[in-house]
Formats: sequence, C-alpha cells, structure tokens
Amino acid sequence: MSTTDSSARTGPHIPRDPADDHTEAMARRRRAMLTEYTGADLSSVTTGFDPAAARGNIENFIGVAQVPLGVAGPLRIHGEHARGDFLIPLATTEGALVASYSRGMRLLTACGGVSTTVVEESMQRGPVFSFASAAAARDFGAWVSARFDEIKRVAEGTTRHGRLRDIDQFQVGPLRYLRLNFTTGDAAGQNLTSRAAAAACQWIAATHPAHPAYLLSGNIDTDKKHSQINTLLTRGRRVVAEAVLSRAALHDAMGVDTAELFRWRQAGATGTLLAGAAGNGAHAANGLAALFIATGQDAANVAESHASLTYTQLLDSGDYYWSVTLPALIVATCGGGTGLPTQRACLDLLGCAGPGNAGKLAEICAATVLAGEVSLAAAVIHGDWVAAHERLGRNRPGASGR
Repeated sequence: MSTTDSSARTGPHIPRDPADDHTEAMARRRRAMLTEYTGADLSSVTTGFDPAAARGNIENFIGVAQVPLGVAGPLRIHGEHARGDFLIPLATTEGALVASYSRGMRLLTACGGVSTTVVEESMQRGPVFSFASAAAARDFGAWVSARFDEIKRVAEGTTRHGRLRDIDQFQVGPLRYLRLNFTTGDAAGQNLTSRAAAAACQWIAATHPAHPAYLLSGNIDTDKKHSQINTLLTRGRRVVAEAVLSRAALHDAMGVDTAELFRWRQAGATGTLLAGAAGNGAHAANGLAALFIATGQDAANVAESHASLTYTQLLDSGDYYWSVTLPALIVATCGGGTGLPTQRACLDLLGCAGPGNAGKLAEICAATVLAGEVSLAAAVIHGDWVAAHERLGRNRPGASGR
C-alpha cells in the first residue's frame, strides 16, 4: 500500500473550510473534534474576537490563548524616538515579574529617566553559493562586489520598504556565504528580506557565468536563534538604553549601595564568561517576552533579541552609570500580530501603533530591559529575590512551592 494512500492515514481529521476557514463556526467545529478525540474540556477556549482578524496569523484557528496582562511603570524615556512617561503592558504568567519591572522603572524615573539610542538597523537573509573549487568561490565574491548596484536594484524591486544596505561575504572551502543586509522600515522584515534575497539569488545564478547552485539560507542569517555574528554585526536593531542611578535613590528604593552593586557586578560578569552565556546581564528575555506577547511581536524572535551587553561604571560621585545594549532586537509596529485587537490596543497604549513607530518601540523595549536588570540585580544583592517570588509568584493554595 502506498504511504500516500488516504486509507493509510491515522488519527482524526481536522475540519477545514477552503472557502472561509476563519469563522466562529469553524473554530467551534475544531474544538468539538478535539473534545471528542481527546476528552479535553475546551470550554475556556474562546475566540475572543472576530476570527477573520486572525487570517494571515494562524491556521486551523480554534481560539485565543489567554495570557494575563499587566502594566508596569511609569518609565521616563529620553530617546531619539520615544520621549515621555510610559506605562508598559506586559503579558506573562510569572508572578512578581510585573512588580519587579515596575519597581525598576520607578527608580529609573526618579533618577531622571532612561536615555535611548538606536545605533544601527539591519535585517538579513544569508544565502550560500557552491562552486567546484575554493578559487572559483573567491572569484565569485569579487564578481558579486562589482555588481552590487545591479543586485540592489533587483532585490529592491520586490519591496516598497526594504533597502539593501550592503552584502557581507564569508568563505568556507568551495562555499561562498553572502549576508544580505536590509533596512525594513516598520516591519520585522524576515519575509520581506526572504522575497528580496530570492530575487537577487535568482538573478545572480542566471547572470554569473558558472550559474552556481545555491540555498536561499545557508544559516548564516541565524534566523530565530542566538549567534555571535548577530551580536557583532546586528540583526533587527541595535539599541542602547542608559541611565545614571543616584546613590541615594538606589539606597532608598532598593536598600543597596552603588559600591556594593558594582562589586557584585564584577562577580556576575565573571560568571557569564564562565558559562558562555548570550549576554552578561540578568534576564533580558523576561521583559522582552512579556512585551512581545502584549504587542503582537513574533515571540520566537526573543531567541535573538534577548542577547544583551551590560556596561557599568561606578562614578566618582558615588552614583552608578548603567547601560544595556541589545544588538539583535527584532520588533515591528506593522504586519504580523500587531494588528490583532489586544495587541493593537497595547501598541496604542505606548503610542506605537502603525507606521513610523518601530524605532520608538525598540527604544521602549531597551528601556524596559534596563529596568528589569536594575530591579533583579538589587533584589538578589539585598536578599529580596526569593521572598518576592514566594509572596507574589505562588498561585496554588496548599502547594508547598518546593
């Protein structure tokens, strides 16, 4: 029997309507099938909004995952794009997270706020071309460099917003890896760059005398996974958030002295080196994941975006300079999940909905990460870390929590 024969299929059939699959009726049919097949009670799974709004975001729609949504702040930001006092929506199931970030935000605001800067912007697709010899691959690299303007024209012909900035090249044996770097406006840009890079690669393969074979992604773009190349060369946006913590304000709010904070900072930095971690901070992924879910970002991009570099100084005044650099922050204010009702409302809350606001959202993300780093570091040093989770992070009466 052929393995493609329909009689060989096992398991239930997921109902679909080829004409219009994003309807309340189809969601109910799929939930009913799941309950019949598994016995699971799906009464708490509801659509929450017109399922048609999710077209292009999900297939086989059955409802929405309800994640608790809180607000932290206020957080004062002095940015190139984000300016003012912000209340930050965070979607999470981790007790104490919103309270911790809010505490850090209040301290930063009391110290004058956070300065934010978008340093660089770049989204990649990284094709790889194969040749018969290393020399042929090397010569191909020179050929590509000489024809950059033509490649740029072809790539940009597929998009209204993408612009090919430059092309990095790397060689291994007879393989030549290209890293096409684009700016993508207010979109995250992975789909945009894939389409543009595909057109560029087709033109290159057809035009080059060797008509080389290629893969559209040779994995040097490291999509949705952390890499050192993204830390060095940027993916998405490279954003810096920095602030000076007043010694008196830090002590009043957190019970910690700046000298103590700096001393333990050295120990933490050494531990990061020992562990080979993606960043030398505490928990950038926490705030980013919560903010990503609230604002309709692709949650898988936290894998790249959470990489962070902390730099601090104990100033002669006794105050404390603290900066966080996010070298691969991928956010959007158009496309993806940003148009879904709750996520659009959260973007509206931040003043970041729609075109022209991706830089602003990036700066808010970086400032939020800095607030979380300040709060957690102080809690660990002061001994509040475990106590706060015991008090705020346990929602199961009678459970030991051990």
